[in-house]
Amino acid sequence: MLLAIDLGNTNLTIGLFKNEDLIENWRLSSDTQRTKDEYGLQIIGLLENSSQSPEHLTGIVLSSVVPQISDWLVQACEDYLHLQPLIVAADLKLQIKILYENPFEVGADRIADAEAVWQLYGGPACVIDFGTATTFNAITEKGEYLGGAILPGLETALEALVRRTSKLPPVALVSPPSVIGRNTKHAMQSGLIYGYVSLVEGMINRFRNELGKSLKVIATGGLVNTIASHTDSIDIVDQWLTLKGLRLIWESNQ
Repeated sequence: MLLAIDLGNTNLTIGLFKNEDLIENWRLSSDTQRTKDEYGLQIIGLLENSSQSPEHLTGIVLSSVVPQISDWLVQACEDYLHLQPLIVAADLKLQIKILYENPFEVGADRIADAEAVWQLYGGPACVIDFGTATTFNAITEKGEYLGGAILPGLETALEALVRRTSKLPPVALVSPPSVIGRNTKHAMQSGLIYGYVSLVEGMINRFRNELGKSLKVIATGGLVNTIASHTDSIDIVDQWLTLKGLRLIWESNQ
């Protein structure tokens, strides 16, 4: 079995694959204060709670955008699972060709997303990952990763709005009764949800102008359902796209 670990700024997502099947998945918080022993024991606990044995693991693949936690996770895998993780980077064997000016600037999660989209859905495609940051990534019909766009995620935008204003309160990221909010709470929710939907639709149109009308749009990430339910511009929602990409990268490098 393969353990796939996606370490993001907010969430640590872990998937357990048996061949091509994702048989277990867990989403934890990313914590820079946690030690390698805590990470190791927690992973073992998750496996055992799902009636899985760490001894049955044949490999581990890790993508990370948080360097200060990556080292702890690698050591946890070595000390507690007795396996050396494959760390995703642009110099691995990939099915996509990265055309970014500096391929090593591309986040490991963006590489995993692009690899999964190319192998599972083909191109041209735009893959949108709704997380701490929202990323738009472009894959051509030839499987070339061109680049994309990066902007603050929904929760990040909300936190900044509340922190930088004196009278705006925290609100839940849910859609209000109407686009025109008639109180401060609903006005904020409208701006965040429907404003973000309009942003997403506009970016998709701009990507389509550059990549062609046959562009497929695939969305993933922890906040994907908050936006995808309000637009017809997203063709496919794949909640575990990044984990699937990690599995495919692992297989290409064996």
